[in-house]
Amino acid sequence: MTYLSEQTDAPAVTESLSAATSLGVPARSGVTPVRLWAALGGLILAFQLYVWIRWITGPNFVRVPKGPSDPPTLMKAILLTWTIVILVGLPVGLYWFIVRPWRRERRITTDGMLLVACGLLFFQDPLLNYVNTWSTYNTWMWNRGSWVLDIPGWRSFGEPGHMMAEPLLMNAPGYSYGVLLCTILGCWVMRRTKKQWPNIGNAGLIGVLIVWSIFFDLVIEGLFLMPMGLFTYPGAIKSLSINAGHYYQWPVYEGLMWGAVQAGLCALRYFTDDRGRTFVERGLERVRGRTVTQQFTRFLAIFAACSTFFFVFYNLPAQWFGMHAESWPADIQKRSYFMMGICGDGTGRLCPDPALPIPARNSITIGPDGKVVVPPGVTLPTIVPFVHGH
Repeated sequence: MTYLSEQTDAPAVTESLSAATSLGVPARSGVTPVRLWAALGGLILAFQLYVWIRWITGPNFVRVPKGPSDPPTLMKAILLTWTIVILVGLPVGLYWFIVRPWRRERRITTDGMLLVACGLLFFQDPLLNYVNTWSTYNTWMWNRGSWVLDIPGWRSFGEPGHMMAEPLLMNAPGYSYGVLLCTILGCWVMRRTKKQWPNIGNAGLIGVLIVWSIFFDLVIEGLFLMPMGLFTYPGAIKSLSINAGHYYQWPVYEGLMWGAVQAGLCALRYFTDDRGRTFVERGLERVRGRTVTQQFTRFLAIFAACSTFFFVFYNLPAQWFGMHAESWPADIQKRSYFMMGICGDGTGRLCPDPALPIPARNSITIGPDGKVVVPPGVTLPTIVPFVHGH
């Protein structure tokens, strides 16, 4: 099966995509790539639903308050307006990418699959703080905390009302059609690049896409979403950040990590075979069953690929940056609505700093007075003396 560019011009249609086909697994004994990817997607989806149900039905489904600080009026107005715009755009996106194609073709297109898959990527959004908190959201916005404390092995500090908080009304729809629109734009950049330089290879095309994605992330996050007060990177390495020391400091490596994710999503959509299928859909013709079965298999495979891109290119390297987080700027610490109640004034907990051990749930901490704080129910280990004479 030959993988082709999504372009319609003749040179692109005849181009073989060895990079894409190398990601597939040769079909044998009834085990096809689409089945393997769909199995992975099913496991990921089951895990996400398990965590979300535990969160919604448990003690952590409570609001993280903004604290005594109040965001500037302009910041609140922009956040409120942007939230309304995002919410209004959701039904439009659902109609345009799912309902409208279904009425025309009686099937769900790849973009429709990506719309839902990208929306489910929202689950991974707070995972960059798994080991140590180095990113925060504005808790003035409506939230119910997040599901982080219900994720097995979660290390960063958190308790009901004091944890990583997700602005649900903004982020849930934003991840769905918002990320899809960015992906479509990236594919447009790839088409323009291919038209300008017809002989460019797949590696070069993806390289251009990564550079574009980094620049695009700088504009969207660093120059728009962060100055308007949606979220911060207080633990960012300042020597690698733009506007270092301000609440809107933007680490360059954030653009590199998300640029890699966006490049993966764009490549998934751009490189298709002669049947319009992505590399994870190889072998779909061997999946028996009704149309619903095949469509659900397609979705799970596409969802698995999107989730893998996010986890491997973003959340894995994010843990390293979390372990090397720098001291939080005063411009963030003085604004309680960015602190999520996890540290700082009024909490009795110092914020993450290179001079302190990385705090974890139920671990000892250093209080503001420099003394060791032992959580209730925690027993410090003791030194076992050596045995002499043997």
